[in-house]
Amino acid sequence: MTTTHDFSGRTLLITGAVGSIGRAVAERFFASGANCVVTDLDESAATALARDIDPGLTRVLPLAQDAAKPDDAARAAKAAVERFGAIDFVVTSAGLYRDALVAEMSDAEWRRSIDINLDGVFYTCRAAIPHMREGGSIVNIASMAGHRGSFAHAHYAAAKGAVLTFSRSLALELAPKIRVNAVSPGLIDGPMVQNLLQMNAGGARLIEQTPLKRLGRPDEIASVIAFLCSSDAGFMTGTSLHVNGGLHIAS
Repeated sequence: MTTTHDFSGRTLLITGAVGSIGRAVAERFFASGANCVVTDLDESAATALARDIDPGLTRVLPLAQDAAKPDDAARAAKAAVERFGAIDFVVTSAGLYRDALVAEMSDAEWRRSIDINLDGVFYTCRAAIPHMREGGSIVNIASMAGHRGSFAHAHYAAAKGAVLTFSRSLALELAPKIRVNAVSPGLIDGPMVQNLLQMNAGGARLIEQTPLKRLGRPDEIASVIAFLCSSDAGFMTGTSLHVNGGLHIAS
């Protein structure tokens, strides 16, 4: 893997690490020299990921974390500090994407989406902040849906829109010691998007509407996140970068 950033001696805490984007981020940061705390609801999958990246588990610590539980966030931050001394980077990659029309959406469906996609970001950031070193960086993974809305995904879009606002507010609170930014992916190749393409004719239409006419790759999101955490982005905070092949400007 080609990398241009040096994160040696620094520590990443990433939620939802087993997902396509989360895995790519962990791989990118590890290749750049970082220690990585990789958390996921599926502890066995997190452990398998950790061993894939670092067979000896010297610089990668896998942990179970339900993003919707504040106690899990606190335990993850504590474990990161106990193992590596401090936290430098936080990436909130845990997410839930389910189809549901508002008129048919249950209270539980709404609540679960908000719990994971919004509350989980808050819990993880709140737990990590007291342990972050000056010069650290938080990158919250939002979505194009947070800017445009999304048919049959109002709960997801509402949560992601809130993540964008939360990130800007947090940037104001933590400056100048810690920078906070967000990325808004579009259609990124992985199980979730492949399922969308197979089950929904609208998925193919979204690719056609994308100016670059293809799916994005997880490593293309990871490279932008690495940039935002690096000194190359040292004068950037409170912003959101679109990484969606131009789909956000499609009419």
